[in-house]
Amino acid sequence: MYKVIILMILALPLQSQSDITGSWHGLLKIQSLQLRLVFHIKSVEGSLKATMDSPDQGAKDITVDQISYEENQLKLSVKSAGIIYEGVFGSEHIIKGTFKQGPYTFPLDLTKNIPEKEIITKPQDPIKPYPYMSEDIFFENKKAGITLAGTLTIPFEDRQYPVVILISGSGPQNRDSELLGHRPFLVLSDYLTRNGIAVLRFDDRGTSSSKGNFQSATSADFASDVEAGIEYLKTRKEINKASIGLIGHSEGGLIAPLVASNSKDVAFIVLLAGPGIPGDQILLLQQELIGRVTGVSEQDIAKLKKDNEACFNIIKKAKDESKVKAELIQYVTQMLENNPNQQVPSGMTKETFVATQVSQLTSPWMQFFLTYDPQPALSKLKCPVLALNGEKDLQVPPKENLSAIKAGLKKAKSKNVTIKELPGLNHLFQESNTGAPSEYAEIEQTFSPIALVEILNWVNGIVK
Repeated sequence: MYKVIILMILALPLQSQSDITGSWHGLLKIQSLQLRLVFHIKSVEGSLKATMDSPDQGAKDITVDQISYEENQLKLSVKSAGIIYEGVFGSEHIIKGTFKQGPYTFPLDLTKNIPEKEIITKPQDPIKPYPYMSEDIFFENKKAGITLAGTLTIPFEDRQYPVVILISGSGPQNRDSELLGHRPFLVLSDYLTRNGIAVLRFDDRGTSSSKGNFQSATSADFASDVEAGIEYLKTRKEINKASIGLIGHSEGGLIAPLVASNSKDVAFIVLLAGPGIPGDQILLLQQELIGRVTGVSEQDIAKLKKDNEACFNIIKKAKDESKVKAELIQYVTQMLENNPNQQVPSGMTKETFVATQVSQLTSPWMQFFLTYDPQPALSKLKCPVLALNGEKDLQVPPKENLSAIKAGLKKAKSKNVTIKELPGLNHLFQESNTGAPSEYAEIEQTFSPIALVEILNWVNGIVK
């Protein structure tokens, strides 16, 4: 005789539409990268509407095209980015779900609480307590009407110190220039401050604790943020106002000369993988070199270069934004039709994919970068300049950019110029095998000691 087993299935109570409204926070983990995401859900005349923020990428109020909530199941889609989120509202007010973008799927839970990022420690990360003063500060960019947040580190001794402002590369960066678990600006500022140089590093506008809109900003806007930082430092009694310098990495190496060429307050600049050639040329070289080291065929590299060159030329020649977008939509659509192997990400229509590509190409930042030539600013410099680049830098290649920087500075009034290519270092100034961006997260080193010593010795030679 068989026992009769009665299964008691306990169903979760169904949540009402009002329970799902509000701001839902999650932390997306992709290898060593951690991105905070926020979905803002509200009820409008009985229907749910939503927007998405990606604070670490400076993106806010992204339209959620579709939202549904039935029997505790939430589904959101952002067509412009090929994003689909699906989750189940469970106990303790947690939505457990998955985040999909293109072919990739990641777990992502949402709560009403703002999540703390997991701290990943690298060998070079400094350990508290620091042997110097570290002060979190705020300063105003009156021109832009925004408040910027940062950290000022100053040696303990009671005297005035030379100071540098650290200027980050492209993309939204916090004050530590945090990327793939590395905090290069934290390591650099710690090293310099331990050796007698004060350092101001700050969150990019619209990122972390700084206000403003990152998405609508260009390199010229970021230059005005640096100018505001200089004005702030001039109010600090611990700072030697005759020894204010700038250290810019990548795009920051474009911004530093832009600021210094128009300011009498900048005593010196250090360009770390700084551009010497126009932005469109940098991107074409970057795509070619990274493609080659990652195994892309020469035929595909040549085709990609031709297509990108055509897109860049449309932007460079354009005077009317609506015409530019129309031309780009036509060209990118034709590219897809001519490329049957080109995959449109799942969950995205061809039209949405084209619109996304065109939106990225016509963003204010991209239009500025593609058409900006660093030469005029370099040729106007009067202050001392140190330009360093890694031999294995595939993003701002040393051969083309250092030679262009050298040519620009020959026309300048600055007589104190040092230009060096450092063997074995990549774009982040890590000791690397190939220089490929895929190695950045795998390398334990954050910033090569060789590069740190080069920077410190040169700055000391200027300020002491």
